[in-house]
Amino acid sequence: MAGLELMSQPRKVIDVAVKYGYHSPDSFAKAFYQLHGINPSEVNKSGKSLKSFPRMTFQLTISGGSELNYRIENKEAFTIAGIKERIPLVYKGENPAITEMLTKITGDVYSKLKSLANVEPLGGYSASFNIWERENEEKAELDHLIGTATTKNDLLDLDSLHVAASTWAIFTVFGIPADIQEVWGQIYAEWFPSSNYQLAEGPEILFTDRNSIGPNYKSEIWIPVEKKESATQSS
Repeated sequence: MAGLELMSQPRKVIDVAVKYGYHSPDSFAKAFYQLHGINPSEVNKSGKSLKSFPRMTFQLTISGGSELNYRIENKEAFTIAGIKERIPLVYKGENPAITEMLTKITGDVYSKLKSLANVEPLGGYSASFNIWERENEEKAELDHLIGTATTKNDLLDLDSLHVAASTWAIFTVFGIPADIQEVWGQIYAEWFPSSNYQLAEGPEILFTDRNSIGPNYKSEIWIPVEKKESATQSS
């Protein structure tokens, strides 16, 4: 329905996202891409097509799916300190802007990050926030901060983001960046619709364990969540 609405009417992605119950254009865009294989802003481009589905019938089939390894955790407030840039949102493949950001973590910056890190788990933290669709342009953009988590007050002149005390759905991923993107899509397209949780206010965070290597490279996707109203009333 959302795809047909974008195709037939000149509407902003954010307006359609809100209408269909998404709290941010990013969450809507990830679910949309997982389903249709294109970004919402590409719907009206020549040659782009959407998937459609027949009316549901009561026919049960069971098929295997990819298991999502997750936990729900409450965490106290902390700060992510590091390097921040305003970058375009890329749904699939390498984001050149993030690759460029990583080159700015020089030896001096790394020493500062190491001295600040005091929040478990220790490792690298990347936060995405202030995600919005740019007027009259196809792609969304966001603030992206790469650094470490700390509770210290002196942030050594680094960029920073205060993260309020929150409830997090934390998804563990073992593998390469492409695996991380796939899991991120599953979270919005599969996990949220079937869970008792909805997206809450706050940044989306990618934690990386710098001590893991190879195919066992460990990452965690942190999504701020709150219980759906219906789940809260029944509990």
